[in-house]
Amino acid sequence: MEILFPIKVEVLLVVLMLQILPVAAAMPNPSSTCQLSSIRKTKYFREGDLMVGGIFHIKLISQYTVNERFNRKRRRKVFRRYRYLLAFIFTIGEINKDPRILPNHTLGYHILESCNEEDRTIKSTFSILSGRKQIIPNYSCWNNRKVVGFIGDLSTGSSLCIAQLAGVYRYPQISYGARDTMFSDRVQFPSFYRTLPDELSEINGIAKLIKHFGWKWVGLITSDDEDGELAGNRMERAINKDGGCLAFLSRINHNSFFDESVITSPLRESTANVIVLLVTLKYINSAMLFFSFYPIPKKIWIVSSSFLRILDTRAGNRIPFNGLLVISFQKGEIPGFREFLYGLNLYQYENSLLFQNVTQRLSDCTQLNVNPNRPGISLPKYTESEFFSATDLQLNNTLNYRITYGVYTAVYTMALALHKLFIKQKMETEESLQTHFKQWRVGACVRMCVKYTRLKVWRSKLQKDPLSGKPLLPSILDNGSYTCTLNSLIQNEGFEMPSGDIIHFKENGGPPARYDILKGVFSEEGDIQITKVASFDASKPEGSQLDVNNIADLWGPYFKEFPQSRCSEPCRAGQRIFKLEGKPSCCYKCVPCVEGDISNTTDAQSCIKCSKYEKPNNEKTECIPRNINFLSYEDTLGATLSFITLILFGICAVILGIFIKYRKTPIVRANNQYLSCLLLISLMLCFLCTLLFIGRPTQICCLLRQVTFGIVFTISVSSVLAKTLTVIIAFNATKPGSKLKKYVGTQLAIILVIVCSLVEVVISAVWLASNPPFPEADTLSDPDYIILLCNEGSELFFFCIIGYIGTLALLSFIVAFLAKDFPDRFNEAKNITFSMLGFCSVWGAFVPAYLSSKGSRMVAVEIFAILSSSAGLLGCIFIPKCYIIFLRPELNTKDTVVRKL
Repeated sequence: MEILFPIKVEVLLVVLMLQILPVAAAMPNPSSTCQLSSIRKTKYFREGDLMVGGIFHIKLISQYTVNERFNRKRRRKVFRRYRYLLAFIFTIGEINKDPRILPNHTLGYHILESCNEEDRTIKSTFSILSGRKQIIPNYSCWNNRKVVGFIGDLSTGSSLCIAQLAGVYRYPQISYGARDTMFSDRVQFPSFYRTLPDELSEINGIAKLIKHFGWKWVGLITSDDEDGELAGNRMERAINKDGGCLAFLSRINHNSFFDESVITSPLRESTANVIVLLVTLKYINSAMLFFSFYPIPKKIWIVSSSFLRILDTRAGNRIPFNGLLVISFQKGEIPGFREFLYGLNLYQYENSLLFQNVTQRLSDCTQLNVNPNRPGISLPKYTESEFFSATDLQLNNTLNYRITYGVYTAVYTMALALHKLFIKQKMETEESLQTHFKQWRVGACVRMCVKYTRLKVWRSKLQKDPLSGKPLLPSILDNGSYTCTLNSLIQNEGFEMPSGDIIHFKENGGPPARYDILKGVFSEEGDIQITKVASFDASKPEGSQLDVNNIADLWGPYFKEFPQSRCSEPCRAGQRIFKLEGKPSCCYKCVPCVEGDISNTTDAQSCIKCSKYEKPNNEKTECIPRNINFLSYEDTLGATLSFITLILFGICAVILGIFIKYRKTPIVRANNQYLSCLLLISLMLCFLCTLLFIGRPTQICCLLRQVTFGIVFTISVSSVLAKTLTVIIAFNATKPGSKLKKYVGTQLAIILVIVCSLVEVVISAVWLASNPPFPEADTLSDPDYIILLCNEGSELFFFCIIGYIGTLALLSFIVAFLAKDFPDRFNEAKNITFSMLGFCSVWGAFVPAYLSSKGSRMVAVEIFAILSSSAGLLGCIFIPKCYIIFLRPELNTKDTVVRKL
């Protein structure tokens, strides 16, 4: 079963009110002439078919509470608040003159003073509902005039009193000044609307302003009450969300005057240059008194809209806030109001309690009639900044207003909503609009109240009307349709003002948050200079809500340049924030980004890691492309190795040519000329294969270079092994009865070279088929370079090739060592022994050097090993023969060879 708590409570309250007021039962029929005593006299009344109640706070009661012995109240007139009342009267007149709005209907008004006193506000509300006579709950002496809604009030307390009564009856109430957040509760205040945003909405504007200027270290002073605590918490969350933090949080109350250190000590000791002051109206006088008495340091003050009251204080009291930034309501144009003010006939209201002070103030002043065509009293020169003055505006700029514009839009909204209701009603019936508004009855809107029909079961339990004998509840329920429809129109429709502005209300009954940010500069002589420096519109998309006038001088007289407000110096690009334990988040130290990271903004919370193809610049402020590293022909090392390769290749080619030319000489023939030529050709290919290791690695180079080197080098080493075996066989075959004679010749040597090479070919083929090498970019070995290299695919196969070549070389070394005692003139065994010793030494040192090298150095190590080992073979085996051919030709004869053998 659904709970009908709000509806039941409202009905029970009304029933209880009727039961505890027995005077209601004793009253005569309200349709008869009322003979009731008057509770007050007022001249703020105008006849109309539809009556709009106006409750205005004109007189200001200032209360200064120091201690129990000093509690003082002072009531004074605030003349600018007369302008709110005049705006109400002016707007009603403009609406009645406009034939397009509520044709054949006139709006009347009944205006009473609240003085921001609860009892007086309640009496005023009852008086408007009951008529201009005695207060009678649930009865009206208005005859055919019907109250349709209320305009008011300026303060929260009096607006709450109106809302608690008018809300029960579903009368729409539009406040022009109440900004408390509690009115956003549509369950408690379903028919309450306001033309100013709530108090907390301006906190978003302050937070955006602080974020825009990069202020991270902010002081906060709030009221010492529930609203102040709520505002302080919300302000702190907004600042923290944008990366800032509070330097201090102080709360001001009526006793702060005698305990000044609570406020002044943080102000003096803090390094924050920006102070946010959020003070509710309850403590505004105490705050102004406090700051005007105690010296405060020069700061940038950002104050809430309620602190515009500072303009009402003496000139000397404003000086501490010179250059303050005020969050103020946006201005609006009221067409014709300037002429209305200048042509105002105050004597028309000379019997009014509210206007008596105005008449008295003007009675001794020289008049300046600025509008001779209209009769009446014009404003004196010396009262321009006092009478009708706005909190941020003097009379010479009467085209735009702030709170006054709120009164204007409130009345127009009520009238335009009534007009839309009139259009809707006219389509359904020809009856006059006011006939559908019942006299003072509780409304229960079907759309707004849950389970409306279930209330009918209460009818039998309620007392009956003492005059008609009918149950009270049916008349209560039947009254709700038009007031609820009127509320629905106000809530959901947009209304265009004569100035062109569109007024609409959000779901909470308030308008979109729009503010002007003003800078106030005060001189000791009392001059005031108000400048608009920015605006804030919460209805705009995020990022464009704050519009700052960069041309304006924002910093007032105390700061000639942009003021910083930070706990720590900003971390420059290339650094990051390192938070200090036990300190606020804004207090930190700056540390450089680690290797490979950058930060390109100030106050970076963390550094950004560069991609694997980039590296930080020297300042670590941006990522730049990493240099490409590989052994290229342009490098000194690459060019040197290429030159050595070509030289060795040329030497080897020359020796091959010599051997071909002198192939019939005994020394060439005695050393197996075919194997010698094969060895020279393979050495030439070994020198050339090193060129595959130089240059940018490609797929084809990576596939061929290790395999080519392995096969060619295997042919070279196996040729050396074959030459050694040939020498052994040749010398041992000369012994009597030797079985090695049949192996003498080149056939065995060629077969040995082919078999050894085939083993290397098989290993290479399996390697290429299973896990072939491929080009790779090494981004980990060197943070400054991208190393282009060939990934061998399988280290196992690579070292199998190297190991197989090493095995052949070791075997050649052993065989050559065994043949070292043969005749030395044409015996290659000793030469082969030395060449294999050098070969094994080079490749033995290659393995650790290769594994410890990186990048192009690793490739250079392998090239050096290939060149040095190949050059060792070339030098040890063939250079001695060339020496004999060219320098000792007498030894290159058959007789010498036979004699030695």
